[in-house]
Amino acid sequence: MFLARSLARMATNSTVLNRLEQRASEADQVIVYLKQQVALLKEKAILQASLREEKKLRVENAKLKKEIDTLKEHLVKAEVKNGVKQVGVPVNASADSNSSTSTPAVQPASVKPIPSASAKPVPPAPKAVGEEKKKKERPEKKGEKKEKKTAPADDDAREVNVSRLDLRVGRIISAKKHPDADSLYVEEVDVGEPAPRTVVSGLVKHIPLDQMQNRMAVLLCNLKPAKMRGVLSQAMVMCASSPDKVEILDPPSGAVPGERITFQSFPGEPDKELNPKKKTWEQIQPDLLTDEQCVATYKGAAFEVSGKGVCKAQTMAKSNIK
Repeated sequence: MFLARSLARMATNSTVLNRLEQRASEADQVIVYLKQQVALLKEKAILQASLREEKKLRVENAKLKKEIDTLKEHLVKAEVKNGVKQVGVPVNASADSNSSTSTPAVQPASVKPIPSASAKPVPPAPKAVGEEKKKKERPEKKGEKKEKKTAPADDDAREVNVSRLDLRVGRIISAKKHPDADSLYVEEVDVGEPAPRTVVSGLVKHIPLDQMQNRMAVLLCNLKPAKMRGVLSQAMVMCASSPDKVEILDPPSGAVPGERITFQSFPGEPDKELNPKKKTWEQIQPDLLTDEQCVATYKGAAFEVSGKGVCKAQTMAKSNIK
């Protein structure tokens, strides 16, 4: 009788221990998940703080520029009033503005003032310093504008093919329903950058929410960001698609977020941002298809991660990709 009771107690204790171990394992998983969420919140906070600081600096810079322009006007008026002749800067002066020996902006200061019995000439030094500073800053700003204008022109001159798309391996960290649209998911996606991107996808009717969590995907990252029902979408999840079915493309095993998708027959660097007016994406998309083995291709060239393999749909062969 005593032996039977001991065995019963041991069985009960074993069951309790198993339950405790199971709960401890579940608690560890919850802790890991909470740590990930805390890290994401910290990254978002840092990003928001940097954006606020940048906006503040832009406002302060605009105020300082306005003050400099006002002071310059006052200085010119004072010089004119005291008889200092104003000499305009030559048009070609900007070509030599970076030279240490070029001083066209200082010339007005060297002109002798017309003698006046009631007024004294303004000292030339302040004007020389102010004009020289403005002259040095002006070419840099012009250079920046010129650089910004020429970059899109270089992209426009290139052949329109898949190499202009910034396709990357990404990991959907989390997804949730859009607060204002029943057919949309809002996802946080790691594409190899310091902070995850927000992506809005119309996949609610095709992919269950639990299958959107912590999964690998292929992302198009250089579309112009656009708001979808009030939420800014910064990339697009690439899918094999038909009227009745949609499957998210899977990167090869071992691929990590941020790795670029390349095409052996179409080398080249992607555009920084696709120009919507040029319809680059619209011209490329019709040639994006899965083949008989469900491999994602462009004109027969596979979506490939160097050294890792190709990207595929799960079951959809000979389907459009978008």
